[in-house]
Amino acid sequence: MKNIPDRTDTNSTDSPDRICGSETGPSNRKSPKSSLWSGFLVSAFSVFDSHSQSKVFQKKNQETSTGNHGWTAAVKRVMNGGSMRRIQERVLGYKTNISNSVSDMWLLGVCYKICLEDPSQEPVNSSGYASFSEDFSSRILMTYRKGFVSIGDSKYTSDVNWGCMLRSSQMLVAQALLVHRLGRPWRKPLHQPFDRDYIEILHMFGDSEDSLFSIHNLLKPGESYALAPGSWVGPYAMCRTWETLARCKIENNELEDKTFPMAIYIVSGDEDGERGGAPVLCIEDASRICSEFSRNQADWSPLLLLVPLVLGLDKVNPRYLPLLAATFTFPQSLGILGGRPGASTYLIGVQDDKVFYLDPHEVQQTVNISKNNLEADTSSYHCNVIRQIPLESIDPSLAIGFYCRDKDDFDDFCSRASELAAESNGAPLFTVTEARHSPKSSSTSRTHEADSFDAADDAEGSAQDEWQLL
Repeated sequence: MKNIPDRTDTNSTDSPDRICGSETGPSNRKSPKSSLWSGFLVSAFSVFDSHSQSKVFQKKNQETSTGNHGWTAAVKRVMNGGSMRRIQERVLGYKTNISNSVSDMWLLGVCYKICLEDPSQEPVNSSGYASFSEDFSSRILMTYRKGFVSIGDSKYTSDVNWGCMLRSSQMLVAQALLVHRLGRPWRKPLHQPFDRDYIEILHMFGDSEDSLFSIHNLLKPGESYALAPGSWVGPYAMCRTWETLARCKIENNELEDKTFPMAIYIVSGDEDGERGGAPVLCIEDASRICSEFSRNQADWSPLLLLVPLVLGLDKVNPRYLPLLAATFTFPQSLGILGGRPGASTYLIGVQDDKVFYLDPHEVQQTVNISKNNLEADTSSYHCNVIRQIPLESIDPSLAIGFYCRDKDDFDDFCSRASELAAESNGAPLFTVTEARHSPKSSSTSRTHEADSFDAADDAEGSAQDEWQLL
């Protein structure tokens, strides 16, 4: 999938998105090295523009110019593309798309307040932003990898241009495991040796069949949902793939083996989410799934909730935007699988009308970390560059994740979800019901098309949704 384009206008001096800073700390001044590189990049663009616009050259060498123009256009695409954007971020120290807003910043259920000590201080220099940045950079990043052992019988040794949805889903599940094993307050230590639980989680997401949640092992249970090397799927199929993988691991392992330590519940609507109605979270179903997970040895278990949704045709229907933003305030929040059409990302926070995200579209060399190597280099699994995109720009096909540690946590989640649905003016993201026999509304305004970001939904005219909340 293509990289998400940088929306920052570097020629505008009054754009609220234009803030520069290093990856290790914000700064408003460029170093001499930055200026040198900046001059080089600017001059490079100037050379290409002058070259392509030279009328004399075109008249004297028309045939040759045509070929050179094609070469020039190709180089300019590279210079303007995501790879060059990342070079700019890392070499020049730019942090792209960060707002100057002093509004609260939410990151997976945690609120960070921006308190300025004086009017001249910028938000990125505040202690609240520093705490937010530490939290953001502690989340596990999964990106495209190259150079791994070929997947099955295929010749694929990289997931570049097709694996972004798988990588985004890996990030969400990795966050669930971090919260389960280390707690939400955990932050990546500055020095080695690292926490054993942290290293073991990274080991699970290596790029080989030896790693439980590798792309290699995800593709096998996803075959019935059209997952295959080189192909791309949407959020619904990805959620069902994780459900199938978890079920297989649970069935094949002993009860004491908690390799996958939580049950998975896919919250879907009528006809198993393929057609019609708001997704329905049924408390009886959740209880049954937890009981099956523990093989009837316990009444409840840790629970991963995945809610695949389609919230519009070409873009998210505006009435759902406040509801989506509110989900990041839930203590149980695991974020959202979403992004631009055909370019999945992992959305993990919100401020005003923009969402923070981790981008899987960077190509890195394969790294398989041994679960006993507490001194491992884990830098490729984290990102210090904070990015935002407008919430209204995300694709309407998405999936929301939540993690409930125990029954009390689940009850708290249901209470929050019910309150959010009650404030939705008849168009909730999903509803909560005690039992499947409870009355359901007849609305069929949203569909869970199996899984393309191009899946369709109702138009604006069907705004009078009346899904019943129980």
